[in-house]
Amino acid sequence: MKRFLVAAVFTILFFGCQKNESLKPHEGKVKVEGGEIWYKVMGEGDGTPILTLHGGPGGTHRYFYKLSPQNKSRKVILFDQLGSGRSDYHTDTTLMTVEHFVEQVHKVVNDLQLDEFYLLGHSWGGALALEYYSQHPEGIKAMILSSPLISTPRWEADADTLVTTLPERYQEIIYEANETGNYTTASYDSANNYYWGKFGVRTERKKHPMDTVDASSNSVIYNYMWGPSEFRCTGTLKDFDASDELPNIKVPTLFVTGEFDEARPETIEYFSKQTSNSEFAVVAGAGHSTLNDNQEGYNEILSSFLNSIE
Repeated sequence: MKRFLVAAVFTILFFGCQKNESLKPHEGKVKVEGGEIWYKVMGEGDGTPILTLHGGPGGTHRYFYKLSPQNKSRKVILFDQLGSGRSDYHTDTTLMTVEHFVEQVHKVVNDLQLDEFYLLGHSWGGALALEYYSQHPEGIKAMILSSPLISTPRWEADADTLVTTLPERYQEIIYEANETGNYTTASYDSANNYYWGKFGVRTERKKHPMDTVDASSNSVIYNYMWGPSEFRCTGTLKDFDASDELPNIKVPTLFVTGEFDEARPETIEYFSKQTSNSEFAVVAGAGHSTLNDNQEGYNEILSSFLNSIE
């Protein structure tokens, strides 16, 4: 009996160490169809880790460094979806499907042996989180849908509302581009930049001390899957709508958006109400780049949600 107990304790300790070893702070790459994706595990805390899904499509991990206050309690896992950031670059449209992105998330989960984790998706990453959960709910302890894309038709309807608040000259530029289909003019770029300054990044961009390696977004992926601007979708996500999946979510879910976000608070609150066991929160003073505009406020909301679960 004594030998049996010793062997059992040894086995538990051994495999526990093996599991923890996969989540030690480090960087690595995971091979997927089309190349390799880069990831980083940061933090020293032993709480349930957070796996982050960045926006875009074609964005990068970089703004998630601002989740570093969470590192005292848990690991935060960053990764760049294939084609952008520090992952392998490509312009192969056959890889630009929701299914391929879901499989990339699954590869990271398996490689890091994530038996239990929180899934945090921002913007397009929110859509990806929902699609991943619908196929692989195992191990997901809770979700954070941050300024999420849930429904493209609803997103564009909200964008139409926000465009009406712009100066008339920008409205005319946008309406003309929609009629002609020409989105490559300097005037259209100026309208897009003005819109982004009101509903995207509302404050000066703040670079995190840990953000030391340049990692570029991929405009080819963005244009192919989304389109020419934040307020116009012409790509493959044109008819994307995951709102029917919300009632099927069984884990605690936080819906959070910025006070002045293009993912309008009214809409995100509506989606929250379609989801059982969910919470809704607004990051004061923030646009779509909630972590840039109000890092402290965002992390307070996130910590409060996670602490309520744990």
